[in-house]
Formats: sequence, C-alpha cells, structure tokens
Amino acid sequence: MKKTKLVVVGNGMAGVRCVEEILKLDPERFHITIIGSEPRPNYNRILLSKVLQGNSSMDEIVLNDWSWYKENGIELLAGESVVRIRKEEKIVETASGIKAGYDVLILATGSSPFMPPIDGIRKPGVIAFRNMDDCRVMMDYAVKYRKAAVIGGGLLGLEAARGLLHLGMETEVIHNAPYLMNRQLDLMSAELLRKELEGQGMRFRLNANTESIVGRSRAKGLRFTSGAVLDADLIIVAVGISPNIELARGCGIATNRAIIVDDYMRTSAPDIYAVGECAEHRGIAYGLVAPLYEQGKVLARALCRPDEENAPYTGSIPSAKLKVSGVEMFSVGDIEAETALQSFDGIKGTYKKVTMRGGRICGAILYGDTAESGALLQMVKRGAPASELASAASTSGGGREQDEIIAAMPDRETVCACNAVTKSMILKAVAEEGLETADQVRDRTKASSSCGGCRATVEAIVGFAKRSGAEGMAEKSVPMCGCTESAHHEVKEAIANSDRGWRSPEEAVQALGWRNLSGCDTCMPAIRYYMSLKIVDAGRSLTGEIGRRSFIGLKINVAEDDGAGSPFGYDALCLGGELRRMGETLTFPYPVRAAAASGIHQAVGVLVHDIGLNGSPAGWEIYAAGHSENPVKQGQLLGLVETSGQALELAGACLQLYRERADFLEPMWKWVEREGIVEIREALFDPEARAALFASFASAGGDAFRLEREGVRL
Repeated sequence: MKKTKLVVVGNGMAGVRCVEEILKLDPERFHITIIGSEPRPNYNRILLSKVLQGNSSMDEIVLNDWSWYKENGIELLAGESVVRIRKEEKIVETASGIKAGYDVLILATGSSPFMPPIDGIRKPGVIAFRNMDDCRVMMDYAVKYRKAAVIGGGLLGLEAARGLLHLGMETEVIHNAPYLMNRQLDLMSAELLRKELEGQGMRFRLNANTESIVGRSRAKGLRFTSGAVLDADLIIVAVGISPNIELARGCGIATNRAIIVDDYMRTSAPDIYAVGECAEHRGIAYGLVAPLYEQGKVLARALCRPDEENAPYTGSIPSAKLKVSGVEMFSVGDIEAETALQSFDGIKGTYKKVTMRGGRICGAILYGDTAESGALLQMVKRGAPASELASAASTSGGGREQDEIIAAMPDRETVCACNAVTKSMILKAVAEEGLETADQVRDRTKASSSCGGCRATVEAIVGFAKRSGAEGMAEKSVPMCGCTESAHHEVKEAIANSDRGWRSPEEAVQALGWRNLSGCDTCMPAIRYYMSLKIVDAGRSLTGEIGRRSFIGLKINVAEDDGAGSPFGYDALCLGGELRRMGETLTFPYPVRAAAASGIHQAVGVLVHDIGLNGSPAGWEIYAAGHSENPVKQGQLLGLVETSGQALELAGACLQLYRERADFLEPMWKWVEREGIVEIREALFDPEARAALFASFASAGGDAFRLEREGVRL
C-alpha cells in the first residue's frame, strides 16, 4: 500500500517527538521527511545550560542520532531552511532549491530569540543563547575574554550566566524588574535565589534598562538609561522568544502571535498542522517542553487514527524548575493569587508558598526542596480544594527522611511532567528490568531526559526501590475496615479471580480470611457490590434489591432545545432516555447522576454531573466527573463524537469502567482524580476496549432484574 507523504518542517524537540509518537502508533503509515535548519540531528535544547556548566557534553544531549533516522526510514534534510509553502500543489521549497511534496504537513518551526530594539544589538560579541552554535561561541569567547553580561534575569538568562561562570568569565546579570524571575517567583523566593547565586560569584543589576551597546568594531559594554556604563566583552541576550511564523503567514495560514491551531493542532489550511513554540492554542503559545510533548501526542493520534474519537488538546498549566547548579526551585500556575499557605525555614534554606482562587489551589512556589513539586503540580491541574494542603502536610512533614517522603507519594503521581512518567512506571521499570541507576531509568522511561528538573526525584525513587526491595514495589494498602487487613483493590482482585463461585457474602468473607466472619456495615455492602460485578461478568443472574446500599439508581436530567420540536432536542431526549433505561437497574460504587442537554444554553448542569452529554454544532460533547455539591467539581471532557449512538457508547463505556475500577463508595470525581483523566481517555479511545465495555454495560443492565436461578443471595 502506498504510504502517505508526511513532511515535518523543524527538527527540534516538538516536531520529532510528534514523529516518535507516530512511529509508536503506526510505523508503516507514513513516508516521513524532516527538514531542519541546523546541520545536526535532533538534540535537547533545554540541556544546553548543562553543557556550559560542564555537566554534559554536546554528544550527550543528542536525543536521536543519525542512525535513528535511517533505522526508521526517515529522510532527514539537515541544514536546510524551508522558505515557501505552495499549498495548492502541496509542495515545500528550501532555500537551496529542494522541493518536497506532502500529503500532510507539520509545521514545527519553533521560535527565535527576541532581540529588543537596543542601539548596537547587532554588533559582534552580542549573541542569544538558543542553540549549540551559541554554546560554542560562548566557549570560544571564554578562552579570550574575561567579562560577560547577560541581559535578562529570567530562567534562560540565569542558566546562561551560570554557564559563563563555569567557563571562568566574570558575569553580571541585568534585569529590568525589581527581582529575578518575576514571572515565576515572588519577592521572598527571588531574594533567596539572588543570595545563593551571588554566593556562587554571579552579580546582578536590577531595575536597570539598557540603552545601547557600546564599542566600535565589536561590543565593549552596555550603557544604561541612567547613564551608567558596564564593561563587557561578551553580551548574552535572553529576554524572551518570538514564534517563527513567517513561513505560515507567507502562504496565508492564520496567525496571531503564533500559528493559530485548534484542539487537534490543525491550522486554517487543509492538511497542515502546527506544534510546539510556533503554535498558538486558545490564545496561548507555550515555550516549555511538557506542553509541546502533549501537543505532539494529540497530533500523532489524530493523524494515525483519524476515524476514532481522539482526545483533544485542551491546554496546559506551565511549570518551571531552575536547573542552576546547587539551586532547587519550582514554580507553577498563578503565583500572584491569594496566599493559602506560606512557610520559610531559615536553617534549611527552604521556602514554600501555595496560592488559591475561590478556595482552590491555583499556584505554588518551592525553593530549596522540590520534593513536593509533583504533588503540587497535580493539585494545581485539578484545582484541588485548599483543604487538601492540611492532609498533604500531615503525610509529608519536613522532618521525615527521604524514603518516607517517596513512600507517601501516590503511585500515580507524575514525576516527569515533560514525558508523563509516573512513580509507578519508574518502580515497575526498576522491579521488572533490574534497573539500578537514574540514567538507566531515563533511557528506559525518558524520565528526566528533557528539562532534567525531576532528576533528583527520579534518583530518590530509584534509591528507595533498591533499599525497599519487593516491599517497596507493592501498592500501599489501607484496610477496607477493621474486619480485615485487605484493601479494596485486593478484595476486588480476589473476587474477580476466584473460580470457586461464592454464593453469598458470608461465604466470601470466610474464604478471604476475615477476622470477623459476620462482617460489618462497611465491608459487607462493598463485598455485595464486588460480587455483583463478578456474577454478571460470568453470565449468571442476580437480583438487584432496590434500597440496598449496594444498589444505586441512575438519574438522568434531559432538556429539549429552545425549539421544542427540533431534531437535536429529540435526540437529546432519546439519548438520555436510553442511558437511563440501561443504567437505572445497575449497581454503582456511589450514586451516579447524569444530564443530557440539546445545547449549551440548557440549565440541567451538564458540567456538574457525573456524566454529562451536551449537544454542540460538531456533535456530542461527553463530560465526566462533575460534582454539584461540596467540593464542587467541573466535569472533564472525555471526547467529542458526531452521533447520538457514539455518545451513548462512550458514556456507557465510561460508566462501566467506573463500575469495574472504582472502590465501593468512591464518587466518580474521586475515581477520575485517582486514575487520571488521561489514562481513562486512553482506555476508552481504544475502539475494541470501548465496545467491550459498552457491551458489558448493556448486558449487565439487562440481567439486573432476573430471578436468582442459581440461588445467589446478595
């Protein structure tokens, strides 16, 4: 079969990560051509600071060497710049005259350093800090000269300055704000950072604005608006980036600050997509690696599985970790909101601040100890109530040893946000493959391979796993009640895997070794529920006894559109009615409420129900895990489908997944937070798995009111 021609403009981290995801999903689908302006293979731009600081070599930051392209049948045009897109003919042209035809085009053109309009900024001796060539220039200058200046006191500027110090140059950072990293830090943490870096030899000039670069044939220093002059032989400009949009704009693709894309990374032109720093999604252009990788994954699925309901890209919450030697710092979200928690330990040199809006966590700063960064990142992402900070503090007290902190970390907590690697994935790799070092874990899972900010946490988890042995690999168990030492997940597994056919809860608890063979009001309803799932799965009949705690009715609220007789309103009524018919006879872990509406203006509260189905111009939007009571939770988008039949299947499959995986009395919103919306989407967007879940949901509903032919008593 003839392969689809895929051309990727840009050989950077975003474009190549998208190609990697495509190769995972469907390696034979595309003939891939990558065109990159640099004469080298794909490398990790984020780790350039480590090269300057002497922690890595140029070769060590290469992500995919020349052989990778060859092994995967990828044609790499390195050192070539695309200057024109001919949309009608589906051809791209390079500056050297090469023409490449495409069926699908991905623009991953990245961004360029922003060079402010300062007089003399184009003189020799003034460079940005963006690529390997810039690193080499800095190294060459360090051999000949002693004084350097860095314009910009943000993350990139400080990394460049620390590298210059390592190269032996006297370095002063010029920043036009009253304190460093003013977009990511508050005054307290910025002052701690400044004092630490001054101790390493860095100097700072704050609230300073550069007027011009002095020197005739090359840069000799800076003149400020105050009239002061600073001598410098090398000047690094690190004040921001500008998305590379000229290529897209030149062929009529819609642009703003960057190339405008939708939730599936589509541009305004047919068959042309954009990812990375050059893409603007919902008004935001991201410059951090984690969002770029998330975009690449979404686009890869959209290209490889166009006939499926793929999860959209809904945006990212940027976070930053400083990678300067000896300094640990983390920042995420809105740090200027109301303070929910603030603490400072002058002896240890640690600082923590958590912010909130409307009682929900929206931002955080950590300085000196970033062990909680993963947990706080997840809290910010899901808008956790500020009350969770108290319980988190009780399980992560500052006086505990590192192993205790790692042991308390949830298995599903994300350790490496850039590559979506969780604690359990690292533990599994260590246990199953005998990995012993963080480098081995990085090579196997990609954890810490991007920005490197999670390196310390990865090392701690590996050390914990080695010291804990098999016990450290096991999921932490909380007994379901005082009658047993078994947790919910252990009881579920035992019942599901049993071939003995227990005929009553009493028979089950005896076989499971309960201390109290009569059970209690906590465990017996849970066992009835887990047994009901086992019985239906085995094709045996059961009686649902209305009123028992193990039986929960499903409530559906349906509203017609403003036009009472509209077909869409009729579809909403039919869809809601069918979901009610199938679900109202089933047992659920916790009361489930659903809502179906024919349009966005209905008042049935689609976003605050466990399952919400909302009609839209593009079809049906399916939401999960909304909650209208304390704590209020907004439903998360599961997917967008075209027909009411597809909507019923997706909603029913989600409810069945909830029935099978949730603990008894665990609300859907808690289950989604525990499992993770990404993992749930991936389970539901596999067509075969979704169809099987929906079939189980439908058949279970049909069995719910049959007589107990086999004498099963629940």
